[in-house]
Amino acid sequence: MGNTLFLAVKKYDHIVVGSGVSGLSAALLLARLGREVLLLEKAPRVGGSLARFRRQGVAFDTGFHFTGAFSENGVLRDMLSVLGIEDLVEPYFLDADHAHRFVFESEGKVVNLPSGVARIAAKLRDCFPGEKQAIDGYFRKMTDVCGGTAALDLAQLSASPGMLDEDYVTLQEVLDGLTSDPLLQSVLCGFSMCYGVMPNEVSFADHCRMCVALYDSVARVKDGGDAFVEAFDRRFDELDVEVRCGTWVEECLDIGDDRVGRFRLNTGEEVEFDTCVLTIHPWLILDMLPKEHLSKAFVNRVSAFEASAGFFSIFGLMDEGIVDSDCASTIVSLFPVADVNRLLDPANEGDSALVVLSNLDEVGGQMRQVLTAFELSFPGRVERWKDTATGKRPDDYREYKAARAARIHDRIVSVYPECRDGLKILDSASILTFRDYLNSPDGSAYGIKQKMGQFNLLGKLPLRNLYAAGQSAMLPGVVGAMMSSFMAVRAIIGKDSFAELMKGRNGS
Repeated sequence: MGNTLFLAVKKYDHIVVGSGVSGLSAALLLARLGREVLLLEKAPRVGGSLARFRRQGVAFDTGFHFTGAFSENGVLRDMLSVLGIEDLVEPYFLDADHAHRFVFESEGKVVNLPSGVARIAAKLRDCFPGEKQAIDGYFRKMTDVCGGTAALDLAQLSASPGMLDEDYVTLQEVLDGLTSDPLLQSVLCGFSMCYGVMPNEVSFADHCRMCVALYDSVARVKDGGDAFVEAFDRRFDELDVEVRCGTWVEECLDIGDDRVGRFRLNTGEEVEFDTCVLTIHPWLILDMLPKEHLSKAFVNRVSAFEASAGFFSIFGLMDEGIVDSDCASTIVSLFPVADVNRLLDPANEGDSALVVLSNLDEVGGQMRQVLTAFELSFPGRVERWKDTATGKRPDDYREYKAARAARIHDRIVSVYPECRDGLKILDSASILTFRDYLNSPDGSAYGIKQKMGQFNLLGKLPLRNLYAAGQSAMLPGVVGAMMSSFMAVRAIIGKDSFAELMKGRNGS
């Protein structure tokens, strides 16, 4: 035998690649069935954009800031219940009377919206008294779309999301058919910022699916995204889910009958598995799969996906004593112009949409107001530094960041004058920061664009025991990313086993 060393190949029922909320959900669902699960994460810690970071002792959210669908019958609460972590994630709802504020800077107009579809519609009828028919028509269409979408209800979940007539018409086309008022159009499509696609590119149906929960109610979470991560960690410990950080798939091995038998990891070891759920970006999936087992049509399809918008963000702390600003209970969106298509166009050279969030947190034994602002951004803004790495970028990049942060500060001050001298910016992040921190191909906030007529990667891939999930698979955000994993797991285990898993909700 000589000195030859034979390494045992460990076998798992399931491997999950990527530990954002989608990967965490898939791993926990499978583990709750008693399966042996391995979760792989390339970064040093799990959580992806859920995980918080700290500056000078202040906790800031990376990518998870707020969500809908947390109401009593909301699909997010339902999914957390199935996962067994509902009691470990504590939401707090924004002011129901002033949940959203849209500030149109060039027009000098402010529109404040409450929570609840009926209340929002009533408020808009007051703000735009000649547009009752358009407002009622918009919300009626939205209600019809969401009522016909099985993927928004766990009880109706199927292996594929299904298509409606509204999947074949753009949001902009619907708005143009309802009203010619540019401000009303902007308010109605303002939540496009929550998925980063122009109204003339996204289908009306997908817009409705992504926004209806934000109309219903908006919640933040105590301890932010860390609460999700810690809840999953606790259940993983109880169910013996194996989690490996700093680890990724280098090569697919033992391929036969369109199935992968083993992965070779970057550590050099090999692992066997029955099925694998890939929750990473579709471009990374394409890079990982052997090209000889993929059709040209599949490669072209994935290669053609476009990046959604990203953000330039600032993270700040208000001076002691300034803790009563109304932005602490309201999401404030600043629109320099009313044309949302222009704001979401990568070619836009001017100011872009800016979202301002604030919360109270204990800092140094005192309650302080923490502020985060994120402005739409695109890779073209940082093209000249794309080949540099975090911590090693040149002086002109730092000058770019400083100038952009200062401009954002000035725009915030125009709405909240107390921030002029009271806001201290502790850090800022460009789209490149997010790219490197999250191991993302482009730093986009929402994965690929959800464009009308596009076929995303969801469920079974050409190698038949590999499945795709994640925010690029179906819809972006926490709800869409989690739901894609529920759908992938249903496809893996079958509808009967999935139905049994669903019976565990709320202790039933």
